[in-house]
Amino acid sequence: MREWFYEEQTPSTRIAVEIRKILHEEQSQFQNIKIIDTIQFGRMLALDDVIQVTELDEFAYHEMLSHVPLHAHANPESVLVVGGGDGGMVREVSKHDSVKRVVLAEIDEAVVNASINHVPSFSVALKDNPKLEIRIGDAIEYVKNLHEEFDVIIVDSSDPVGFAEGLFSREFYGNVHKALRPGGMVTIQGESPWYKYRPMIKRICGWFGEIFPISKQYWANVPSYPSGVMLFPVGSKGNDPAIPIREPVCGLRYYSKEIHKASFVLPLHLQVEQMEEF
Repeated sequence: MREWFYEEQTPSTRIAVEIRKILHEEQSQFQNIKIIDTIQFGRMLALDDVIQVTELDEFAYHEMLSHVPLHAHANPESVLVVGGGDGGMVREVSKHDSVKRVVLAEIDEAVVNASINHVPSFSVALKDNPKLEIRIGDAIEYVKNLHEEFDVIIVDSSDPVGFAEGLFSREFYGNVHKALRPGGMVTIQGESPWYKYRPMIKRICGWFGEIFPISKQYWANVPSYPSGVMLFPVGSKGNDPAIPIREPVCGLRYYSKEIHKASFVLPLHLQVEQMEEF
């Protein structure tokens, strides 16, 4: 008998993924964690039955959220990853020789452990990485107490529900601005621009425009996420994030200089001034 994993994307839309086996499941202090072996996507991490990353397409998400700011910044040495307990973002950030320090601020240690134990392709950089500091705790409070400490901040959060809701607030982005050094940049996962989060995306882009001297948005194709499209707001205290100024690091499968520049070319309906709720 065929087994299926279902993600409710909107009240009238769901995605179904056929599974071979549930490799790991636990209820942590914060959420339900599943590592699932799927037929189409390979191993998949789901939190509260929402797909986070899959072996098939995680490289598209992780490369675009990380390498755009890292290649637009003149000399990124210190990087903060908020969320991202699966390790994929740390893996990509650690590829840059200029980066000397990576801090992973993850609220749920169980996600880190499950990823290390069951999805080594994601979590390879979480072990024996001399650049890495793992801070288990509330990233909102951690960022609140920082001042000009990081060159790049990457917010690799889950959806704006429950404990993650505060990561999508104007107050948090203001604290991110203070935590960035002169010339610093921030990128965030900005959800799918096709479904229920369009009003929130427009609101966030407005806040970025108020807080950062340069504020833009770019996008990427990630098939396992709602609609297959992800939007990434980016704020900069220095360089134009749409212009790559450093040579691409080795071992990439999605990101390139050409993709970097092209990803900032948005269809009219995704440009903030024209973005309306469907």
